[in-house]
Amino acid sequence: MLQVAFIRENQEIVLKGLAKRNFANAETVLNNVLSTDENRKATQTQLDNILAESNKLSKEIGMLFKNGETQKATILKEKTSQLKEQSKELTEKLGQLSTDLQELLYQIPNVPHPSVPSGNSEDDNEKIFEEGTIPTLHKGAIPHWELAKKYDIIDFELGNKITGAGFPVYKGKGARLQRALINYFL
Repeated sequence: MLQVAFIRENQEIVLKGLAKRNFANAETVLNNVLSTDENRKATQTQLDNILAESNKLSKEIGMLFKNGETQKATILKEKTSQLKEQSKELTEKLGQLSTDLQELLYQIPNVPHPSVPSGNSEDDNEKIFEEGTIPTLHKGAIPHWELAKKYDIIDFELGNKITGAGFPVYKGKGARLQRALINYFL
């Protein structure tokens, strides 16, 4: 995920990179990210100022109570309660702005290296080198995930259920083969 500081400092590079990736409305999305970040920063500054003033008033209240000036202290207490209410509102607004900013950043893909050619499909990719002969499989070739199910050696669904990611669970002969390969390479 791109960082806001990188987007702000390298806006032209990001726009060119997103154009290579055929990202629609790149400029609009980047402007939304930058304006949301500015709003977040301004809200954070307001919140910090209110919290600093609240802390200052709290110290003054303590000194006033110590000196016996309870009337002035109660006035300042009311003001601090108003400041706490404002800080609560600003904290909620800040949380919402941070969430909005994250959602906007999730929409922006990473920028490709400048040497990457632009293209719309796999056919537009540039071959750098090719080594060896690429085998051609016979007509009825079965992919490895179907072979694993057919021979009941790997359970991909159970692996997803356990870890929540694409980790397999090896079973029977598949587990023995996997352990043998690990021991071989250790």
